[in-house]
Amino acid sequence: MHPARIAELLQPFLSPIPNPCHSEPAKAGEACPERSRKPALSLPKGEPALLSPVQLRSISTYIDILQRWNARINLTAIRDPEEIVTRHFGESLFAARHLFPRSSASSASSAVKAFEVADLGSGAGFPGIPIKLWAPNISLTLIESNQKKATFLREVARALTLMDIDIQNARAETLPPSTFDLVTLRAVERLAQTLPVAANLLAPGGRLALLIASSQLEAIRSTLPNLTLTAPIPIPMSQSRLLLVGSREPTGSTSGI
Repeated sequence: MHPARIAELLQPFLSPIPNPCHSEPAKAGEACPERSRKPALSLPKGEPALLSPVQLRSISTYIDILQRWNARINLTAIRDPEEIVTRHFGESLFAARHLFPRSSASSASSAVKAFEVADLGSGAGFPGIPIKLWAPNISLTLIESNQKKATFLREVARALTLMDIDIQNARAETLPPSTFDLVTLRAVERLAQTLPVAANLLAPGGRLALLIASSQLEAIRSTLPNLTLTAPIPIPMSQSRLLLVGSREPTGSTSGI
């Protein structure tokens, strides 16, 4: 797909967000249901949101590889390239933009220790690889127990010349606990069983980022009582998809964040 078309399709996911409800400002006497909860993650005013030509070409290459492999193994039920952009890349980059505002993403290169990110049940690489494209200085681990899918992820990493990326063809339960600063989950099977495993991988002060359906929200809250959850953030161009972020208390901390 032409990079210019990709940029056009991704524009709703990278546009400035007007307010926490993602709608017109509330009228007098009307309350946003999320404003009574902990404030959602916010983006700096004037934050540049455009993708570079290199990033757009990488997404185009990624789509080509995904479609070629999808003819052999079931990586995604979505076959239309434009829908792949909006459903997979759009949602993933929307999360990346909230998790790594450009100011923090660019400053990560000066950190002594790389920011450790794990994408659990990575499958076709979403949201992990788009997050890496957005914030290239993170150290990314893609956890995928299916060998064929793990092989696909290695080909994508090679084709996009991604550095500091580790594909773990293993079950998440076998990895060392308290390892990652951020763990992401999207479209995993047996979510209730996977959530405690994901939370166990978090280092003290780490974050768990979930791309979920609104119907899963209450079950997640009851499954993760020890995490401080932000208000869920609606994903553009969807009636039910949400970004939910939970934080693990730093060691020795007794207060919420």
